[in-house]
This record gives sequence, structure tokens and C-alpha cells, in this order.
Amino acid sequence: MAGLQLEPLTTQAFAPFGDVIDSASPCEQFAINEGRTQRHHALATVDCGSHDGAAILSLFRATPVEPGFVLRFLERHPLGSQAFINVSGNPYAIVVAPPGDFDETALRGFIARGDQSINYHRGTWHHYLLALHKASDFVVVDRIGDGENCEEYTLQSPVELVLP
Repeated sequence: MAGLQLEPLTTQAFAPFGDVIDSASPCEQFAINEGRTQRHHALATVDCGSHDGAAILSLFRATPVEPGFVLRFLERHPLGSQAFINVSGNPYAIVVAPPGDFDETALRGFIARGDQSINYHRGTWHHYLLALHKASDFVVVDRIGDGENCEEYTLQSPVELVLP
């Protein structure tokens, strides 16, 4: 069984799959609220696609994975983006593959710091939440509306996640 190494989550490395949401990501910045708040503007765009989609907020609580965890499938959302806002401050793992026809050889793994959040582009293949060390909460911004917006792909060869 192949192993997938995790690499640090950076804006540049993650760009083909989505957006990194943190205070270090390049964006327009300006002071608001009488200068007491620094706004990091438009770090990601909510894509609701077509079919009368709307953006919704949900809370997901992820149980941590254990050493030896095996990746068996990935999913994608063809009608909209999906953002995961880390509200627990814990590091977590991310596994993705490019949009389009699924390519098992194109899997990438990232480790996100506790102060990083992400927004998957529409159609990006991704694994479900992979909390590390302890249960973690995420506010999720995604699409609700008409149409089938979740497709799953079962890996032909399961892959062991190499944890830090």
C-alpha cells in the first residue's frame, strides 16, 4: 500500500485546489472599525454555481484520525465551492486531487496549521475532514440548492496517510 506524505499548506501549493484562508495569504488589507480591526479582504469566493444555489453555514465536528489511517475514497462538489473555517485552532490534514476525471496518481496531502482554513474550488476532489490529535470544529460554507452536488470516487488502491 502506498503512503501519502503531507506537505505544509501554502497559498501557492494549494492554489490548483482552492484558497488558503489565513492572515498571511496575499490580499487587499485595510483598517476598519475605527482602526481597531485589520480586514483581510476577499480571501476566498463562495461559488454557488448554477441551479438556484445559495450559500449556507454549518458546523462540522471531526474525530481525529489514528496512525495507519487508510484513505478509501474522495468526493467533489461540482456545483459549488466548499470552505472549512477552523474554529478549534488545531492542525489538520488535507488530501486533494485536481478537478476533472479522477487521477489516483495526482493525490496531494497537506498539513494545515491551527490558524489556517481552506476553501475548495468547485469540482476539486478532496477527502473528508482529517482532524489530528483531537476532535476539531469547523464552520463550513457551502452550497445548498437544486442539482446533485456531491460525487464520490472509491480509490482502486487504498492509500495510507503518513501522519506527522
